Amino acid sequence: MTNLNISGNIVDVLKKTIYPGTVCVKKGRIDSIIGEEGKRYDRYILPGFIDAHVHIESSMLPPSEFARLATVNGTVASVSDPHEIANVMGIAGIRFMLEDARKTPFEIAFGAPSCVPATCFETAGTELSAKEIYQLFFENKITYLSEVMNVPGVLAREKQIMHKIGIARQLGLPVDGHCPGLYGSEAKCYASAGITTDHECCSLTEALDKIAAGMKIIIREGSAAKNYDALHPLIDSHCDRCMFCSDDKHPDDLVKGQIDDLVRRSVALGYDLMKVLQIACINPVLHYHLNVGLLRVGDPADFIAVNNLHDFEIRRTYCKGILAACDGKAMLRSAAIEPINNFATSFKKIEDFSLKSNDASTLRVICALDGQLITKEKIIQAPVKNGEIVSDLEQDILKIAVVNRYADALPAVALIHNFGLKRGAIASSVAHDSHNIVAVGTSDREICAVVNAVIQNQGGISLSQGNLLSILPLPLAGLMSQQEGYKVARAYSRLDSLAKQLGSTLSAPFMTLSFMALLVIPELKLSDLGLFSSKDFQFVPLQVD
Repeated sequence: MTNLNISGNIVDVLKKTIYPGTVCVKKGRIDSIIGEEGKRYDRYILPGFIDAHVHIESSMLPPSEFARLATVNGTVASVSDPHEIANVMGIAGIRFMLEDARKTPFEIAFGAPSCVPATCFETAGTELSAKEIYQLFFENKITYLSEVMNVPGVLAREKQIMHKIGIARQLGLPVDGHCPGLYGSEAKCYASAGITTDHECCSLTEALDKIAAGMKIIIREGSAAKNYDALHPLIDSHCDRCMFCSDDKHPDDLVKGQIDDLVRRSVALGYDLMKVLQIACINPVLHYHLNVGLLRVGDPADFIAVNNLHDFEIRRTYCKGILAACDGKAMLRSAAIEPINNFATSFKKIEDFSLKSNDASTLRVICALDGQLITKEKIIQAPVKNGEIVSDLEQDILKIAVVNRYADALPAVALIHNFGLKRGAIASSVAHDSHNIVAVGTSDREICAVVNAVIQNQGGISLSQGNLLSILPLPLAGLMSQQEGYKVARAYSRLDSLAKQLGSTLSAPFMTLSFMALLVIPELKLSDLGLFSSKDFQFVPLQVD
């Protein structure tokens, strides 16, 4: 590690002061901070930003490549739940993430996934037991129990999930929550199990209920779920109880910004600068006991230099004293990565996606919501042609299919509203949380084409428009690419643009698609085993009567 001195206006968030000075770094740590009264500088030095909850796999990049792009945004660390790859590859997948993360000075705190699989109502690649959770804590650098999605299990104090929570609590480690739509006594019951955070709040009322129950709120602004507008008043009222996160960022959004965007927006809204920076830089380090510096003598040299405290243009990002980004350019090198995967299904036939009508007049339909992970249930008149249920483009009713990627099985097929496609189809092997193949399209032929493209490439996101087929291969567990990050971002942006040219009205069609099989998020979703209602927490028939 090289030594360095960098001068500027020092922003001491802990002491809430700003003064001119020089930060002296030796061997990756801050050796001294020298105040320079009377000096004037045109840049500000402050602690780096922390993404307090993210699934790195959603960037379609492995950890070392995610770090390259994130540091350009002034992010120096992330609290990362590897449950995406854990659902596909189990402990082997988590160790893959840990090993790759060692290639970068960017700090990544990984959690032990608490819910693999998320439910028993879908097919995942593996299962993580309490014994394996214990093993992860003791044999690897795992520092917290990641999001506890089994809300009914926690409320009922079911033995298996409580055992996993108990292991983390006995070790004094934080336990992350995941409890959308929980209020009042249920929020208190959930939190009293020892769960310390939630990143799923969609309203201020919900967030305040959870804070009252003792939880900290992670304000999320990702590619699909955007909750900042609803929750930003917490910055003023509860800055000590909040953090910022992206949760899921597709690569095109990651190159545009991350926590830095939330800092800019918050300052522009008139919130106190030090409160904003406490949320963005300090709270995650203290809550998760991160090995990340807070711009103090003796700390790891994790800090950023910005042009001013309004625009927050990132001029430099340092991780452990290493210059990781400079004036919008990634300075870290891409690392070589060997593929790891779990894909064992064969090509599908067009007729596999047909839906026979049983003369029912009404059907349940998934209603996707832009900017949200939740869906609504819609009841419609059945669009039937020649004895088959078909897409109805005029009503924006399309077919959705989920295909088991771990074994040969017939697809589960249902209907979805609000995707807006007027032609073609899209598919993805990024399908939270079990990561089977999910597809939406205007015809069985096009759906079959995009699904088979994903199968042929052993993972990816694909799009069909007539006879043209486009795909971004994701050979790393069917979730991530081996390509350079900015190249992946451009390829994803192209597919996103093409999906919108096909008629999709969603701001992030592939990201929204990836959550249509996530059964633990209300209200109606589709797994590879069938249509699932989170209200009743059971399968429900497509045809109502």
